[in-house]
Amino acid sequence: MQQPARLIGVPMDLGADRRGVDMGPSAIRYAGLVDRLEKLDITCNDAGDITVPHAHLRDPEAGEPKHGKAKYLDETATVCTRLADTVAAALSAGEFPLVLGGDHSIAIGTMAGAARDASLGVIWFDAHGDFNTPSTSPSGNVHGMPLAAVLGRDEFADTEWAHAPNVREENIVIVGLRSVDEAEREAIRESDITAFTMSDIDEYGVSAVVDDAIEIACDGVDGVHVSLDMDWLDPNEAPGVGTPVRGGVTYREAHAALEIVAAENRATDFMRSLEIVEVNPILDEHNETAELATELAASVLGKTIL
Repeated sequence: MQQPARLIGVPMDLGADRRGVDMGPSAIRYAGLVDRLEKLDITCNDAGDITVPHAHLRDPEAGEPKHGKAKYLDETATVCTRLADTVAAALSAGEFPLVLGGDHSIAIGTMAGAARDASLGVIWFDAHGDFNTPSTSPSGNVHGMPLAAVLGRDEFADTEWAHAPNVREENIVIVGLRSVDEAEREAIRESDITAFTMSDIDEYGVSAVVDDAIEIACDGVDGVHVSLDMDWLDPNEAPGVGTPVRGGVTYREAHAALEIVAAENRATDFMRSLEIVEVNPILDEHNETAELATELAASVLGKTIL
């Protein structure tokens, strides 16, 4: 990658049930992200953290959903609008947006900013579908809604802060899916999203799946957003996440997948933005999930064995 990276922290936990994921950006920085990227000759410009409302919103009455079952949706809109502006500004300045979460609701802002002036494909490395809406979500947690939001589904149809018309269903690929809510399952099946489950990875291998994901996401678009939820990995590899699901990818599979993304990006320069989310230091062991996040960031941005 030739362009400098702009690091954008989003210490957001309002989209999730468990506290602690708001410390994810600090944990990833502390784990040595900048040092790893500078060893790849990538200049890192740290833009600091997006301002996020916190403690007073954790009062149960303050957090009562105002929009269907979606908790803190107004506050999420404020944060994602700020993030979208920051991502768009980075791209305009010739920088590569590298967003550090925070819970996965922040992806609404990243995608909206990356798609502001360009058509955008999405590769979504995640255990979960994140395709709920306020009316279908069992929990009301917005970190389970970002793909539905950016596509303007149901209650998100008229939300300028969330709906990104330059993102199309047929260019969204979920990789590593293994935990899906009932209504969400039906919605994914009826959509034009491509979803590769862990069973697909078991059957075809991670390399073949990621090759297909890149081809689908890149078809007819200006660039691709890569979203890495650390719960994509098996909890034995990444214990410090808020919603762990057994049976995820291994350490080596994760690196192999992201090295494939990096190799294709070197050839075609298709990657427009990257985010790493759901690192929860409170649940982690010796910051190993944050350290793994920095390793995977290095892999997707060009680190190779030889």
